[in-house]
Amino acid sequence: MLRDVVTNDNTASDVWADTAYRSRSNEAWLKSIGRVSRVHRKKPKVKPMPARTARANAARSTVRARIEHVFARQKDQMALFIRTIGIARAETKITLANLAYNIDRLIFHERRAAKE
Repeated sequence: MLRDVVTNDNTASDVWADTAYRSRSNEAWLKSIGRVSRVHRKKPKVKPMPARTARANAARSTVRARIEHVFARQKDQMALFIRTIGIARAETKITLANLAYNIDRLIFHERRAAKE
């Protein structure tokens, strides 16, 4: 699944993901294509998570949370639900949702700046 998501048209070198994508084969594949893995680490079975790993996951979460909040807002408040026939229609729907979200954020920031 990770190989379907990470494509060559994305020029970023870092790959951010949750623990579901961590495996030896995925890590080796990312390294072979020159990508830096920022995938969360799993908690060892039957052991507590080492403090170092927990801190590293927390640092990764702060970056990922900024993006996840955008998706949550689009899904919940903007009622984004993709159920279309064809990838072109799905991409159009996502593009329009992104545009509406960005306009909403622009209005928020403009109002905030006007109050200051």
